[in-house]
Amino acid sequence: MHGSGEDMAAKPKKDPLAALMALPGVGKATAQKLFDAGIKTPAGVNKAGEKGIAKAGVSAAISKKLLAAVVKKSAKKATSKAKSKAKKAASKTKAAASKAKSTAKKASSKTKDAASKAAAAGRKVAEKTVSKAGDHKVKTEKSKDGRKGKTLKVPRSVKDMSWFNKR
Repeated sequence: MHGSGEDMAAKPKKDPLAALMALPGVGKATAQKLFDAGIKTPAGVNKAGEKGIAKAGVSAAISKKLLAAVVKKSAKKATSKAKSKAKKAASKTKAAASKAKSTAKKASSKTKDAASKAAAAGRKVAEKTVSKAGDHKVKTEKSKDGRKGKTLKVPRSVKDMSWFNKR
């Protein structure tokens, strides 16, 4: 049915020389020379050095340019990797700081809760103490001089106090 095979959807193969041709000053012919010599990537160019590139049939001037371009490209990659690692480390540090902050906030709220509970318990004890002490009221008596209401009966000496007479 399909005689030529053009109708079938197949993945196009990537050009093996594309990585080498991405380097400045490397055309199809130079890339083919390097590929035939076993140098297939920019890292391979760096590994082969000037002597390896010269054995592939590339002139010394071009080999120097190639090595400089590969070193520059690898330096850019290393710089970008270092930057991304630094960003990741900064984001991890930031996340750890925010986590520590939230933990401190939680601990602070727990401390505040404990303090308010202690204060409430203290108030209850104080109220009980006051209610027990409230039994000792100052006695009052009807005023003898014709005024309305009652007058407080304030003791003049210790002998007039109620606790003194209980013996």
